[in-house]
Amino acid sequence: MKLARNVATMAVMSLISPVSAYAATVTDIWCGSSFWSVFLGTGVFSGDPKINTALGCIPIAPASFMQWLLGWLLGVGGGISLLLMIYGFFLMTTSAGDPKAVQGAQETITSAIMGLLVSTFSLFLLRLIMLKILVIPGVN
Repeated sequence: MKLARNVATMAVMSLISPVSAYAATVTDIWCGSSFWSVFLGTGVFSGDPKINTALGCIPIAPASFMQWLLGWLLGVGGGISLLLMIYGFFLMTTSAGDPKAVQGAQETITSAIMGLLVSTFSLFLLRLIMLKILVIPGVN
């Protein structure tokens, strides 16, 4: 099965990149593998294979992919929340005592903090429902 998968991958890569299809398969597409690990079946196609992309090594297995995706989404949400808080503090600093501007800045900061809390607690709620209530197998 591993040999068939290796041959199929090489065939597809030879259509895309005829020059050094096997080298392109090993070094450009799959993460953490070398020629011998793929050839012997101990690298890419064993365990948890990952594809090399601009965002880093993305896992192919559904459980690992969801773990990777949730980490990225929480990171992006936290970054957006931080930027909104900085923007709100900047609005507060430059309001010059105007009550409407101060109120708008406070609402921006409060919304950013609430968004961060909701995204964080949604992860805990998701884990609680999937692991404790529904007891979905294969999710850890």
